[in-house]
Amino acid sequence: MLKLVVPKGSLEKLTFELFEAADLGISRSSSVGYRATVDDPRIDEVRILRPQEIPRYVAEGLFDIGITGRDWIEETASDVTSLCELQYSKVSSRPVQIVVAVLADSPVQSVEDLPQGVRVSSEYPELTRRFFEKRGISADIRLSYGATEAKVPDIVDCIVDLTETGRALRAAGLRVIDTILVSHTELIANPLSYADDDKQRAMHQIRTLLQGTLEARGKVLVKLNVGEGDLDAVIRLLPSMKSPTVSQLHGQSGFAVETVVPKAEINTLIPALEEHGASDIIELPISKIVR
Repeated sequence: MLKLVVPKGSLEKLTFELFEAADLGISRSSSVGYRATVDDPRIDEVRILRPQEIPRYVAEGLFDIGITGRDWIEETASDVTSLCELQYSKVSSRPVQIVVAVLADSPVQSVEDLPQGVRVSSEYPELTRRFFEKRGISADIRLSYGATEAKVPDIVDCIVDLTETGRALRAAGLRVIDTILVSHTELIANPLSYADDDKQRAMHQIRTLLQGTLEARGKVLVKLNVGEGDLDAVIRLLPSMKSPTVSQLHGQSGFAVETVVPKAEINTLIPALEEHGASDIIELPISKIVR
C-alpha cells in the first residue's frame, strides 16, 4: 500500500535497527543495495536514498512516506506532512542543530556583528540564504561539500553547519554565535497520500509501532509481590509512567505490583525494593510502549 523511503548514510544503521525492533524489519539483497522490502502488507516498496533528497521526492509523490531530518525539509522547502518526530540520531537522542560559527577568538559576538558581504560556507545554502536575508545581512554564500569547519578563516569568515554535540566545532577552534534550526529526524508523508483514508490509517499504524519502540527504549517492566503492611513503602520507591498496577493476590493478604521504570535505575531499585519487603521481583524487557 505504501511506498517508503529511508535514509542512507549516517542514520542508515540506526533506522534499520529501529524498524527491526518495531517488527518492521527491512530486508535487502546486499548491504549496498538501494531497494528493499518489508514483510508487512502496509508497505509495498522500500528505497534507501540520501536524506537530502527524501523531502523533495516525498513532496513530489514518488514516495508516500519517508524518514529524513527537519534540516533537509527546511533546506529544500518541501511541502510534506510531518507525522511525528523520531528522536534518535547518530550519537544521542538529542536533536541536531544548524548553527552559525566563527573562530573562537573572533571579536564577533552575534550575527549582527558580521559585516555586509560576509563570506559563509555551508551545506545548507538555501537555509543560510533565508536566514541572513531575514537578518538584513548581505552574505556571499558558498556551497560546502564537507569539512566545512576547516574553511575558517582563510576561505570564509564564518560557517553554517550541523552539530549534535559541538565537539567537532570546538576541536576546529570555532565558537557558535547563533542557532538557525533545531532538527529532529521525522517521519513525513506526501500530503495527497495522507489525504487518502486507507493510506492515512496505514501511516498512523506504522507511526504507532515506531514511536512505541522508541518509547520503550531504556525502560523495563518490574513485577513484584509485597505484603499489605509494606505496600505503601514499596509504592513510594517506584517511579512510574502513571501509577503502578496493584492487584490483590488470590487467597492471600499480599499484593502483586507492576510498573515501568528506567533501566538505568534498576540496579539500585531492586535491592531497595527487597529491603522494604518486596519479594518475587522480576525484571522484564519491553519492546513497545503505546500511550
